[in-house]
Amino acid sequence: MTDPQPRYKDPARRLDERVADLLARMTLEEKIAQLGCLWSTTLVHDDAFDADYVAAKMPHGMGQVTRIGASTGLRPRESAALMNQIQRVAVERTRLGIPIFVHEESVGGFCHRDATVFPQGIGLAATWNPALIEQVAGVIREQMLAVGARLGLAPVLDIARDPRWGRVEESYGEDPVLSGTLGTAYVRGLQTEDLRSGVVATGKHFLGYAMSEGGRNWGPVQLGPRELREVYAEPFAAVIRDAGLAAIMNSYASVDGLPCAGSPAILTDLLRGELGFEGAVVADYWSIPQLLRFHRVAADRGAAARIALAAGLDMELPSTEFYSQPLIEEVEAGRLPVEVVDTAVRRVLSMKFQLGLFEQPYVDAEAASAKFQTTEQRDLARQVAAESVILLANDGTLPLASRLKRVAVIGPGADDQRLLQGDYHYPTHLESIYLAQRQASNPQNLMGNQGEGLTPHAGGAYAPGPHYTPHVTPLAGLRAALGDDVELMYAKGCEVLGDDRSGFDAAVETARAAEVAVVVVAGKSGLHRPVTVGEANDATNLDLTGVQNELIAALAATGTPLVVVVLSGRVHSLERIAAQANALIQFFPPGEEGGSGLADVLTGAVSPSGRLPVTLPRSVGQVPVFAGYRAGGGRSMFFGDYTDSPTSPLFAFGHGLSYTSFAYEQLTVEGGTTRDPIQVSLVVRNTGERAGDEVVQLYVQDQIASVARPDQILVGFARVPLEPGQARSISFTVHPSRLAFYDPQMRFVVEPGAFRFGVGASSADIRAEQSIEITGEVAEYRQREIVATKVTIE
Repeated sequence: MTDPQPRYKDPARRLDERVADLLARMTLEEKIAQLGCLWSTTLVHDDAFDADYVAAKMPHGMGQVTRIGASTGLRPRESAALMNQIQRVAVERTRLGIPIFVHEESVGGFCHRDATVFPQGIGLAATWNPALIEQVAGVIREQMLAVGARLGLAPVLDIARDPRWGRVEESYGEDPVLSGTLGTAYVRGLQTEDLRSGVVATGKHFLGYAMSEGGRNWGPVQLGPRELREVYAEPFAAVIRDAGLAAIMNSYASVDGLPCAGSPAILTDLLRGELGFEGAVVADYWSIPQLLRFHRVAADRGAAARIALAAGLDMELPSTEFYSQPLIEEVEAGRLPVEVVDTAVRRVLSMKFQLGLFEQPYVDAEAASAKFQTTEQRDLARQVAAESVILLANDGTLPLASRLKRVAVIGPGADDQRLLQGDYHYPTHLESIYLAQRQASNPQNLMGNQGEGLTPHAGGAYAPGPHYTPHVTPLAGLRAALGDDVELMYAKGCEVLGDDRSGFDAAVETARAAEVAVVVVAGKSGLHRPVTVGEANDATNLDLTGVQNELIAALAATGTPLVVVVLSGRVHSLERIAAQANALIQFFPPGEEGGSGLADVLTGAVSPSGRLPVTLPRSVGQVPVFAGYRAGGGRSMFFGDYTDSPTSPLFAFGHGLSYTSFAYEQLTVEGGTTRDPIQVSLVVRNTGERAGDEVVQLYVQDQIASVARPDQILVGFARVPLEPGQARSISFTVHPSRLAFYDPQMRFVVEPGAFRFGVGASSADIRAEQSIEITGEVAEYRQREIVATKVTIE
């Protein structure tokens, strides 16, 4: 008698029961297929969808499909329709009917045509606003769900302390607590409390990826076990324990000689054993082949596949090359136990059941477009862009006076929508497809000549191109904000790259004719060169590129007040510019509403409230420079400074000015013990004449410990909106586990003793501090049990 309703198809049954039933029915080929992936564009045959062709490509089913949005030019309705067509083959034309899921990029918005383009990851971090980032992730979720994409390859949780590395712009910056807090907010917004109505988030890249030798992408990483855990693993640990992160992506790099894609010490012992991760690990693109071709720890495809799967890497992306016949042969030859395969397949199937794909595999394609480019979404993009503006210096030139009649807008970033984008924005990210096709006579292999080509592409209606949402440039934003009563004069001056100075004269004359000049210098993010920053686009020089520094010098000589806006994903050395600017702004790639958000701040409609999520160095020779050096760091013994420069940064982590002023009052620090929380409370008062948001930052120093501890550690922060004259009380509850560290025996402990707590406007601007004695015995915790600092604002 046949089973009329297999248990795995019964949504009333427990998750583990459904998984076990389905797994027991699967052949080895069907199991291995669930660990694989196909490019969406390889499922398009002769520029059309052919179900028979697709069925032949996945006879045993398939785990997931790579990037419909970030590989094509399809609009939402057509994208959703393609997902449904692929899904129908998986559900209706394979033996067990296991649905696929589509993964997509989502660092600074859903990387899909017509999707809202929010600030790049580092711009989101500049807001220091977890609630706002959760809203951004909510929009990304809504748009991904509309087209049936259920796995987002974000957030980037790499701790980025080397600005030479091109991917700093995708991260949340240099600090593990800031990154972990913002990453938690992102994951909550994307996944929600129930994955049936959410999208799986993927924390990346595990582990230590951003601290490569020489700032070179994929470069080896040399970190000790204590630093690796306390700093680089901590954002991942936070998002796992506080938001239930469902997926992790490995790093391309090796750590102390262990390639992360093939290291059980990293992907199993640390990630699962120590940090408590229970989800699935997906491969960064082509990282399994790199065990063979780049790291040289495997002799053939089968060995690379065996090493990766045994290490705990569950799914191969972006296409199946190794987790296919080579893996089958490893099992059949007895070199890989089938139980290892079963463990990975359970994780994949569990995710699919949790997403509700067996009950709802399809989406309403006709309704998809309604979730894109709404007024509310653009309003949110504008708010985030404004909150990401970091005012580094200001002599009173900002906000722009209402009496102004002639304003110059100058620079290569002033009126170029392309420069508003980071490397993982749509369409910038797709330049690696459509520009590469145009430049076929000089092809670039983005995978470093390791044997893979560029992203497979489809033509016709599927072909990608430079499809922008409406993008507001700084010039357009100021024009709209200032209105017809102000004469706005524009001159480009120069390009981002190159040595052409032919536009200098016009720029200088434009500045001379104005009462103030807004100068927007820029970088160009991307993958496909020529660019200045982005994945695989690392640098040895942190100055502005081309002749932009010379342009600023020429404009400064006119005597017209200069407001310099640095619109770039690169963390630049700005010491020369700071000396010439009357006001200086750091503006990371802000997305589609960047010009509007910037204009809101320049005109004073919004008081600047962005804060640096990274430290700005004086020169590349200081790298790495960051807040929280371990004891004895941060200065050159015994004179303190270098022979040719101060050791202090140009602008410290957490720095950012406002149009108003704030006073810190009534600091009290009470408690605790090595087992009981510490209470930190204070009053913050707006002592100026404008409304504004202060970002109150709480730092701590463990004054005597059994290992060298950082001079200061960020343990909490609060974004506090205040009207003129208003005062509000802020309370931080700091659990002692937040103060724990790995002692000489690598136990994660809190030791009793003296701790100094300080609150301030940046890591270098501590307004009040107080020391207390934490009593009790040495208390041992686990990193997976750290309790996040709680904040109350009254």
